[in-house]
Amino acid sequence: MSDEPAAPVTPERPDAPFHTTGTDHVTVWGSNEADTIAFYRDLLGMPLVLRQPNLDDPSQTHLFFDTGDGRILTFFVSDDRPSARGQRPGTGAVHHLCFSVDPDEYEDIMRALEDAGKGYNVFDRGIFHSIYTRDNNGLVIELSSDKYEIPDDRKGEVLATAQRLREEDGADFAQDRHMEAALEELGLPVNKHDLPDADAGVGV
Repeated sequence: MSDEPAAPVTPERPDAPFHTTGTDHVTVWGSNEADTIAFYRDLLGMPLVLRQPNLDDPSQTHLFFDTGDGRILTFFVSDDRPSARGQRPGTGAVHHLCFSVDPDEYEDIMRALEDAGKGYNVFDRGIFHSIYTRDNNGLVIELSSDKYEIPDDRKGEVLATAQRLREEDGADFAQDRHMEAALEELGLPVNKHDLPDADAGVGV
């Protein structure tokens, strides 16, 4: 462990030469067009909003999907690449992609994954609730729902407050009591979604 003090957790913008304004898009090396569309459009329900050549390598196709809020997920695909069974972990590799889902559709999502022959796990992660599955290339896909109603523009503030409260509590990770106390401290209503009971997951 380093003797350096841990970086502070805060919603305040750091003293940096510039600041990003949000996530525009994420691009993934994909397999082929048919398998990619079958998973992301036909199963996860993301509209395919643009198809064009990869401008850096026109032999590949660049697919653009709307993840549901105008944020874009794109893939470089080529019909000579079969889908894969798994990802190779390592520094710089993508561990997983996470997409928001409606908590009222949680049970329907699990049934749809089962109908599509996709395995999945369900975990209560304390601050949110998650379904984990894999795409056509073995990339871990998380489908996450906030456990509490949180305005998008206040999420960072709520999480940073829950972080402080869980540290004061000596807890290993943020739990319901920290989230509820954070919302109350910030003057936000405590409205919890009706989500299935689940374990926290391995390693906690």
